[in-house]
Amino acid sequence: MSSLATRRDFRVADLSLAPFGRKEIHLAEHEMPGLRWLRKEFGASKPLKGARISGSLHMTIQTAVLIETLVELGAEVRWASCNIFSTQDHAAAAVVVGPNGTEADPQGVPVFAWKGETLEEYWWCTEQMMTWPDGNLPNMILDDGGDATLLVHKGVEFEKAGAVPDPTSASNPELALILGLLQRTLKTDPAKWTQMAASIKGVTEETTTGVKRLYKMFEKNELLFPAINVNDSVTKSKFDNLYGCRHSLIDAINRATDVMIAGKLAVVCGYGDVGKGCAQSLRGQGARVIVTEIDPINALQAAMEGYEVNTIESALGDADIFVTATGNESIITAEHMAGMK
Repeated sequence: MSSLATRRDFRVADLSLAPFGRKEIHLAEHEMPGLRWLRKEFGASKPLKGARISGSLHMTIQTAVLIETLVELGAEVRWASCNIFSTQDHAAAAVVVGPNGTEADPQGVPVFAWKGETLEEYWWCTEQMMTWPDGNLPNMILDDGGDATLLVHKGVEFEKAGAVPDPTSASNPELALILGLLQRTLKTDPAKWTQMAASIKGVTEETTTGVKRLYKMFEKNELLFPAINVNDSVTKSKFDNLYGCRHSLIDAINRATDVMIAGKLAVVCGYGDVGKGCAQSLRGQGARVIVTEIDPINALQAAMEGYEVNTIESALGDADIFVTATGNESIITAEHMAGMK
């Protein structure tokens, strides 16, 4: 029996979903020729041998293909989702079982993720993903949203101070959970995060939100290890952000509401790469689209594409669908919602 099975070093919703997940992984592999090529080209030489990667990324079928590619290239991997709702439970089960394992004897990768986690469970999963057995430490972080990177930096900060602020003083419930987690680790392992930060060679970050966090830390000279901005690479920003959102927005609206979009009035807040994809998809379904945008160049682009450019307040009483694509908070407020039809 594998060490993964012996230790039960994973937590997912249901391992019996693994066969279904494996079938979908095989289908997804055909849509991901780049990763298939990497396996073929570098699988024998194992260029990632010695890499211990802690991954915080949506635990989907497509992510499963990435995880198993990293393993095939020689890396050791631990994984958690970066969102409490995004995990596909059959994907998580398939990754734990692995290509050659069984439900009784899983031989895959330690995954800590299931759909519908509470915030407390989410941060527990993040800690487990960062905590390696036998005293080992991660030496790379694959991050989405910056939560894993944030946890390490806050841990180091409070270990240096010798104390963690009282969780009851936190400005929001999630921060209170983080402070509580770090209080516990400070008692049980006072140098845990400092040692981990020293071990980490670098982090990759693939979201606008996470990249903004990294730049702020870098400007303050607080970034503890090198970071790669994946989000602003051409293949991410000009393809995934634009075409990925153009595909997935309509799918999400249809699955969530099952309401016909044609003839509706939609407001897209922000006209960056994500906003462009969202606006295109809504117009393609027959919606009338209004764009709100504070950047004059992006606003002019929207106007030249034929969209009405206006403020969110002007559309509150008429719009049927609102989409935020800015990476910022408080774009749509409670006051706005109260004024919607």
